[in-house]
Amino acid sequence: MSNNILCVGELLIDFICSDVNSSLTEGTNFIKKAGGAPANVTAAISKLGGHASFAGKVGNDHFGVFLKNTLDSVGVDTSMLVLDNNSNTTLAFVSLKSDGERDFIFNRGADELLTYKELDKEKVYSSKIIHFGSATALLGGPSKVTYLEVMEKTKEKGTFISFDPNYRVDLWKNRLEEFVSISKKCLKYADFVKVSDEEIKIISGKESLEEGIKIFHKLGAKVIAVTLGKDGTLISNGTNIDTIGSIKIKSIDSTGAGDAFVGAVLYKIAQQEEAKNILGDFQKLKEIVAFGNKVGAIVCTKLGAIAALPTLDEVEKC
Repeated sequence: MSNNILCVGELLIDFICSDVNSSLTEGTNFIKKAGGAPANVTAAISKLGGHASFAGKVGNDHFGVFLKNTLDSVGVDTSMLVLDNNSNTTLAFVSLKSDGERDFIFNRGADELLTYKELDKEKVYSSKIIHFGSATALLGGPSKVTYLEVMEKTKEKGTFISFDPNYRVDLWKNRLEEFVSISKKCLKYADFVKVSDEEIKIISGKESLEEGIKIFHKLGAKVIAVTLGKDGTLISNGTNIDTIGSIKIKSIDSTGAGDAFVGAVLYKIAQQEEAKNILGDFQKLKEIVAFGNKVGAIVCTKLGAIAALPTLDEVEKC
């Protein structure tokens, strides 16, 4: 088995309105950015010096080529990124109002159309770790079926599985029960789960983070990391629980910080001789999470998700 980390999920274009306090109706200026949480995770791993592959689908159009080039430029293996001649690349348009409310329009395209037969099975099943980032992957379409099939089959083969539900209120409007149900199904396969404090409350139905963690463990999740922003990360392996603090920084842009954290943690786990041995070594887990916190914090000090990702040398110098 290789040390490769495979990330499965969406890759899309985020068009971010740069006009201050404008709705999408009023906004006229937009900045094009590569988007998709699992793609950010692969980029974080690659920038740190690890080997990461991405599996997903984009349109064979200008946007799809831009996304492929973006991942290629940081060393991600894009051999399982399918460029579809018959569908457009998925686009998201976002603007932020001064009161914190977002305008959001989502034009879904190729990302929901990835089929199981389009995957390189040898590469999939030889990966040391597979990360599933689900912001759009679980919404429906062939990609949802593919996502769950890969998760089930890699679990049977004993592959280390990482899962981040990536809840986005704009995507799951009027479908909250469906999001909770499908997330719980994924938790039973997961060795490592990263969630925000909001996500664990939504999925578990508990306001207490500790009670939510207990429910996640009962559902099958082995290690749970609850990210708490500047307060660090709450980590549990079912036997031990602790909060690992983060480093103090002046935050400029938190975009992609959670994905950078996941990438950093998986990068470190992939370096272990046996990835699953980490599940019972709580001291080592704490060290890995502290490293992840540091990488996530560094990302907050720069603009842009992928552009802000640090190299290992930058992390060690910080």
